[in-house]
Amino acid sequence: MTERVLLVVHQKHSDPGRVAREIRAMGYDLDIRRPSGGDILPETMDGHAGAVIFGGPMSANDDTDFIRAEIEWTSTVLESKKPFLGICLGGQILTRALGARVSTHPENLTEIGYYAVHPTDAGAPLFKDITHMYQWHREGMELPNGAVHLAGSERFENQAYQFGNAYAVQFHPEVTQKIMRRWTKSDAWKKRLGAQPPEEHFLGRRRYEPKIVRWTRDFLAMWLTGGVGKDAAPKSNTEIG
Repeated sequence: MTERVLLVVHQKHSDPGRVAREIRAMGYDLDIRRPSGGDILPETMDGHAGAVIFGGPMSANDDTDFIRAEIEWTSTVLESKKPFLGICLGGQILTRALGARVSTHPENLTEIGYYAVHPTDAGAPLFKDITHMYQWHREGMELPNGAVHLAGSERFENQAYQFGNAYAVQFHPEVTQKIMRRWTKSDAWKKRLGAQPPEEHFLGRRRYEPKIVRWTRDFLAMWLTGGVGKDAAPKSNTEIG
């Protein structure tokens, strides 16, 4: 039976985008669940090879049933030793589960658009050739005790960390052109201090996405299979989507 990877999303029309595409290209089935819509998370990870929690407009500090449930459930993945990946809100949920804080920037700055990421010495091999990542967040995550700091940015010190088999990233490697169009079609970004206007998003996309596509493929292969990107997984469509 084909192994499954659990993808946790937060809105009715959430799209796991490039991350789902690359995981499927590696030969895994996808089990997509939305706790905010009433879906139940598994009691064990026995039926899954790994888990990804994606982003959403809500906060990891929200006192809602599904946010509390996801924070509590994260320990199920950690205890199983199966690979876990938290993207934006998902990374902040992992951060809360590990006892660290999630908070806004002291000057209420946000990162919405492409922003430079700066690898630490520990993160340099992982972020080779990467200069910018696509961001859409107003809160940032503290580094939990015992975690390895992998990258930061000018506005948010913690852009990525590793905790055993778990990774948290503040940026959005899953975003395709279709997703970007949907996210930027409203004027919501105007309410966020320091956000880039939509035209800068698409200029940045043409400049940075080829490397982000390769990074995402290689990272997911390393994270999920222990391989090294292109040598570990079959090639998927290299077109930037």
